[in-house]
Amino acid sequence: MSDKAVQDTSCDTTVVEFSSANGHQFGEQYASQVDELRTVFQSGKTKSYAWRIAQLDAMKKLMQKHAADIQAAVNLDLGKSKTEAKFAEIALGLSEIAYLRKNLKRLMKPQKVSSPLAAFPSSSYIKYEPLGVALIIGAWNYPFHLTIAPLLGAIAAGCCAVIKPSELATNTSQLIAKLLPEYIDTDAFIVIEGGKEETSQLLTLKFDKIFYTGGEQVGKIVMSAASRHLTPVTLELGGKSPCLVDSSADIKTSAKRIAWGKFINLGQTCIAPDYVLVEASVKDAFVEELIKQIEVQYGKQPKTNSDYGRIINSRHCQRLAGYLVEQDVIYGGDIDIQAKYISPTLVMEPSSQSQIMSEEIFGPILPIKTMSSTQEMIDFVEARPHPLAAYVFTKDTAFQSNFENQVTAGNICVNDISMFMVNHQLPFGGVGTSGMGGYNGKYSFTSFCYEKSVMKRSFRLENNLRYAPYTSFKTWLMSKFIR
Repeated sequence: MSDKAVQDTSCDTTVVEFSSANGHQFGEQYASQVDELRTVFQSGKTKSYAWRIAQLDAMKKLMQKHAADIQAAVNLDLGKSKTEAKFAEIALGLSEIAYLRKNLKRLMKPQKVSSPLAAFPSSSYIKYEPLGVALIIGAWNYPFHLTIAPLLGAIAAGCCAVIKPSELATNTSQLIAKLLPEYIDTDAFIVIEGGKEETSQLLTLKFDKIFYTGGEQVGKIVMSAASRHLTPVTLELGGKSPCLVDSSADIKTSAKRIAWGKFINLGQTCIAPDYVLVEASVKDAFVEELIKQIEVQYGKQPKTNSDYGRIINSRHCQRLAGYLVEQDVIYGGDIDIQAKYISPTLVMEPSSQSQIMSEEIFGPILPIKTMSSTQEMIDFVEARPHPLAAYVFTKDTAFQSNFENQVTAGNICVNDISMFMVNHQLPFGGVGTSGMGGYNGKYSFTSFCYEKSVMKRSFRLENNLRYAPYTSFKTWLMSKFIR
């Protein structure tokens, strides 16, 4: 495989796809730093409960003390309002810390399991052990939270980590690089900034876990690089998350929640609705209400609304503008490449084979297609790659049940958008091309652990049936024990 740069459409993370022959030399720049982290991990320093709690407390202090700095950085990178940054970039992380801190002792405790009669007397249990040294590659769309959230899982698990923030969110990356060493253990955690060269060099090295948030194309490269060392990966990718609205749905509430979920962060959210399928009988009412709700939330001039942010860069603006060529734009469509601005935009009845319906949009453009029945909606979704999230708005319990049972998606939400993210009892992750593995709450902890099986036996009551010489009677009797 020859060296070449590969860039994702949505996440915009760029890495070099390299051959294994030059891998060792390519990664030498950071090899000694990773070796130092491994030495620290092997010393056992990071495994104690007290150390993990201290690091979580330090992260809480960082986020609380520097909330204004975080808000300012993401505003410079993405035009996010203070309120949006507070909840999407800071509050979610503080909530995760609170959960992990409250439950860490229980999560670290060995989980007892039963033992078979053949092993009597014995006790069996599972220990969740830290994997070791992790590589965490953050994303630009939520540049603070999507870098810090997996780090919290690594801390709780007792791992060391290399943290690589997104180079596109320059201000947030610089802030993370500045603040983390001031608060958490620099023996166990390092931040490496940079772009494709730095990321690609890191991927040549041996890690014990790689956690990547981004798009499918780079996800494949990350997984390929991990396979060279048989490194486990968590891939939080994306895809085209569908949103279905049937004739029984509460149209006003549905439109309000869809408008919020789609246009927050200008659609630059991996679980934002990527298209809407609406039942024909309520199509006109839904579109009318959706436009009304967009204007309630952002006004008729979103460009001047401080709650409405900006696209990450002009290249993405140009990409998004290309989706609108020869489409029926029924609302919005205002584009200012230089200002990195695209207004909330609705596209009606795009071809199923068009670019806007085959690629993840990752912007404030929402295609709407009319369907004649709820089963046609489900069939449409299932004919496409499995999404990270799937949404349905309905009062019809039969349709809801069919949707849950027939649609394969990483996360399903009924009658709302994205709200599963606030429930620490639910894992967040994809399936198929939308990712693998999950995190959130206890799943953040287990994502950076492996399950160590332990059985303890007594010297008492020796069972000689298993030892040679074997007889037909021994064989028969042992078969009764191991059923």
